[in-house]
Amino acid sequence: MTITAPAPNPAEHDVLAIAARRTPLSKRHPSLLPLARFVHRERRHLDWLLSSTTWATTRSEENLPVRVKQHGSLLLRQLGEAEMWLQHNKITNLRLAAAETDGIVVRPGETFSFNKVVGDCTARKGYVEGMRLSNGEATPGVGGGICQLANLLHWMFLHSPLTIVERSEHSFDPFPDNGRVLPWGVGCSIVYPYLDLVVRNDTPHTFQLRTWVGEKHLRGELRADTPTGVSYHVDARGEEFLRVPSGEVYRRNEIWRTLIDTRTGTAYAEECVKRNCALVKYLPEEHRIRDVAQE
Repeated sequence: MTITAPAPNPAEHDVLAIAARRTPLSKRHPSLLPLARFVHRERRHLDWLLSSTTWATTRSEENLPVRVKQHGSLLLRQLGEAEMWLQHNKITNLRLAAAETDGIVVRPGETFSFNKVVGDCTARKGYVEGMRLSNGEATPGVGGGICQLANLLHWMFLHSPLTIVERSEHSFDPFPDNGRVLPWGVGCSIVYPYLDLVVRNDTPHTFQLRTWVGEKHLRGELRADTPTGVSYHVDARGEEFLRVPSGEVYRRNEIWRTLIDTRTGTAYAEECVKRNCALVKYLPEEHRIRDVAQE
């Protein structure tokens, strides 16, 4: 079996390096934040305008014949102390965003951009205040909650041969694992237009997204025109909570993907697709925390 993994890097070094990172200029000088956002927005819009990328924009209401992956995520969960009205509003936002991604076809050589397809989630388009994460805290914001749709899409993409070009993870672990179904560390952070989820189709297959809001779940399917010949198992490994000398607790893990030949059922390759390390915003059970000494 082929195993692909990053170069060894002890967990303690990961966490201490992240804990010692310098605070971004925009956080040390909040007055610069609007300028930083403007620069990022214009840079992204310019990239969309001038890029030679062929963007996926075609939509089809007729299902492609092969279902590659399906997934559903619960619409309402109690997340820490977050107010439930934000989650109820989130459903409105998810209905609007899921309608934008539903039916999108990604042909060979095309690239799918979440932000380019969904667009800016403004009140003018019908989006309402939902739950957003700011520095790991739940706050109201127009369009809040659409990250759940990006999370669902990313999970399905991980179970396909599509190439993940861009994905921004949350820099905090904001809530305990109450009712968690997917591994921690496979979510996405979406901020229009500069934090995006982007995948490219480097295969000979054509793929299609189907997304909708059900009674209790956000639903999604990734479909294809022909069988891909491979299935995927995705899991988290090396999960642990580490406390640095400052008293902060960080969570780390690795996301691994096993490739399985669908004709024989044989696993023939494993790859580490992501290493995660984030500041924990709640207090884990003490017995789960390991102290890390400063070098």
